[in-house]
Amino acid sequence: MPRRTQLIPWKSAGRASERYVSGDDVVRETGWVFNNAVGDQLTVAEFVATGDDEVPTYLDLFGLRNESPDATIVEIGSGIGRMTCALTRDFGCVIAGDLDAGFLERCRETVARFGKVDRLRTLEMPDGRSLDLPTDNVDVAFSYITLQHCEHDDALHLASEAVRVTRPGGRIALNLRSRSSADVVTLPLGALVRTLFRVPGFGNWLSRRRTAARLAWQANRLEPRELLAEIGDQLDDVVIWRHPDGKVSPAGAATSEFDGINEHHWWLVATVRDT
Repeated sequence: MPRRTQLIPWKSAGRASERYVSGDDVVRETGWVFNNAVGDQLTVAEFVATGDDEVPTYLDLFGLRNESPDATIVEIGSGIGRMTCALTRDFGCVIAGDLDAGFLERCRETVARFGKVDRLRTLEMPDGRSLDLPTDNVDVAFSYITLQHCEHDDALHLASEAVRVTRPGGRIALNLRSRSSADVVTLPLGALVRTLFRVPGFGNWLSRRRTAARLAWQANRLEPRELLAEIGDQLDDVVIWRHPDGKVSPAGAATSEFDGINEHHWWLVATVRDT
């Protein structure tokens, strides 16, 4: 597979996670990768606790809970398992997907400590845009703060994949980031940094620098009209969730508001149509 610059920040983060003995060390030493913080007192337990707070809220808010004990959810962009642990308590099977095997190894360790690891499956996504799962395979497809880090076409393809693998009548909940005035600077700088990552020697060093990596992660902004043009004809009960002060346009879809959503983020929540 060709070396794709948009994947380098995450591959570098995955390699960083593999260098440490424990998940606590990963969070303390490379917190800039996972939760924008570093420090000797940080622990994986605290990191997971933030997911434990958010997951039940989103499951209830978006109507994603499934009463079946065998219900399956795919989490697109699990990282080291911040939200995965809580998901394993609500679903009979959680498929944690990420593009780097290092993340997935740490995810399994995290879930073994704080979740129900017997309910966990991991799914490597080496191209950053495809899910190696059968069609109509899961009850829920969920992705949080991941699609904004993909190139534009990859994000759209992953959204299409989320719909493909979800059974008719199943639910999808995809988090995206809308455009803002800062993007005229942020997005071109992010593209430049990803290009510099290709430079032998220097690129490997640069990809481990916090500021550079954060810029490189910002790869796209998608509005509801763009995403719905791609997958809207396969969905029913579409709702665009946003912050009360959010500026995202719902593109004719129903809207709901929740102040726990980042002002620059929005969610597409919908039911997969039975065709």
